[in-house]
Amino acid sequence: MDINESPAGLPGLNRPAPAFQANTTHGIKSLADYRGKWLVLFSHPSDFTPVCTTEFIAFAKSYPAFQAMNCELIGLSIDSIFSHIAWVRNIEEKFGVKIPFPIIEDLSMKVAGAYGMIQPGASDTSAVRATFIIDPEGVLRAMVYYPMSNGRSVDEFLRLVKALQTTDAQNVATPENWKPGEAAIVPPPKTIDDANARDKQGYEYTDWYFSKKKTV
Repeated sequence: MDINESPAGLPGLNRPAPAFQANTTHGIKSLADYRGKWLVLFSHPSDFTPVCTTEFIAFAKSYPAFQAMNCELIGLSIDSIFSHIAWVRNIEEKFGVKIPFPIIEDLSMKVAGAYGMIQPGASDTSAVRATFIIDPEGVLRAMVYYPMSNGRSVDEFLRLVKALQTTDAQNVATPENWKPGEAAIVPPPKTIDDANARDKQGYEYTDWYFSKKKTV
């Protein structure tokens, strides 16, 4: 396995995401397969657990919305491919939801270790609820860790992917709980002259350092 680690041995924001090639419920998958697309890679502690089941159902239901943003999903746990297959079949049978994205088999814990999914304070043998957003160039843009006892909000990851895409496309920062179509923050001026002129530049002006513009 080819792992591009940060100097600390863990992934770092705005650095290349650790490369992987692994067996999944959809066959062999590698990070390179997702070049040109956004990717949400997320881990869960174990198959056939209730909180994880609710998360997978939510990710599955939101999969078309992720795809509409040129974003794919891939799950992971330290379970065998046979366990993954049985769990996916169980979710479809008991909850009527088909899991449309692959799940990585990581019995060796190589992928989990490279991404820092194993947290000794929580578990030495299971991955915590870690989520990584990787851009089309293979760069890690966001990572979020949840405790094993509490489920994630899939809506938040939809929002975050769109926020990152908007930042890239429109050179803005997004305020707290920004939603698509809402105004976003323009970069603050870097010179006195620009600061003095900011209120005349057509933005939604509050002060020289705090102005917004509409996003599309």
